[in-house]
Amino acid sequence: MRDNLILQFAIFSLIGVGFLLRKLNVVNQAGQKCLTNLVIDVILPCNIFKAFLSADLAQIRDDGLWVFGISLVFHLFCIGYGRLLFRKPPEEERTCKRFAALCSNAGFLGNPVAEGLYGLEGLALANVYLIPMRTLMWSSGVAMFSGSHDWKGTVKKVVTHPCIIAVFLGIIGMLLRLELPELIMKPVGYLSSCNTAMSMLVIGMILARLELKQFLDRSVLLFSLHRLAILPALVYAACRLLPVSPTARAICVILAAMPVAANTSIIADKYDHDPLYATKLVVVSTLLSIPTTILWSMLLMG
Repeated sequence: MRDNLILQFAIFSLIGVGFLLRKLNVVNQAGQKCLTNLVIDVILPCNIFKAFLSADLAQIRDDGLWVFGISLVFHLFCIGYGRLLFRKPPEEERTCKRFAALCSNAGFLGNPVAEGLYGLEGLALANVYLIPMRTLMWSSGVAMFSGSHDWKGTVKKVVTHPCIIAVFLGIIGMLLRLELPELIMKPVGYLSSCNTAMSMLVIGMILARLELKQFLDRSVLLFSLHRLAILPALVYAACRLLPVSPTARAICVILAAMPVAANTSIIADKYDHDPLYATKLVVVSTLLSIPTTILWSMLLMG
């Protein structure tokens, strides 16, 4: 318990540093965007690749199948959940909520938490969990805003995403038990070790956009309850009924409890679906995820 609390304190201290860097304009909006691209396109793929090469093959094989299956069923369920529960709001708000119910920030924020709690095996399982979500994000998720299903474009986005490429290369390397030379693994390792710090700094910079009045939006607070408490509770209940390991169960629940994906505001802006409201969903749920992530971690580790 003590180690878990120390980990959570360290992670959210880094968020605080990112918050100050953005508030003090040490890093401006353009700099924040560059850091975000650096994390997603370089640091996180290195982190994923190293995790698979270092993971225990037998553990990943057994737990990975369960994690993938639970993730797929859960995210398909989230599509129906969003359609059923968010029928009354205006169209643009409704679309933002349905997308946000499907797509969480499990990759950006969830990966460091999974690695911190369960090491490299936890990180590898987390990226197995993310495959269905990323696929549905660029297919059904985008279709919610655009009204069209561009399956060819979806396949292209999924298979060329740096994190997906890293997952498949990592799985191949793990299955073949590759031992790459230090000349390759040293720089990969150095970049990988930056993941938690850089990811949390960027999350803090996103939170710096928050204004106190944003908390006064009751619909955003109620949605955050769904995203951070109800949906992960459903996953937890389902996993308790299944013969899954404690680690696989914890990974599924922790990642289901992540806040709204940052892509929500980006895609809403692209399709003119109230990007301000989408940003409120992202920022408020991310801030509220600080205590809820600690609580879920304590429950799962206890």
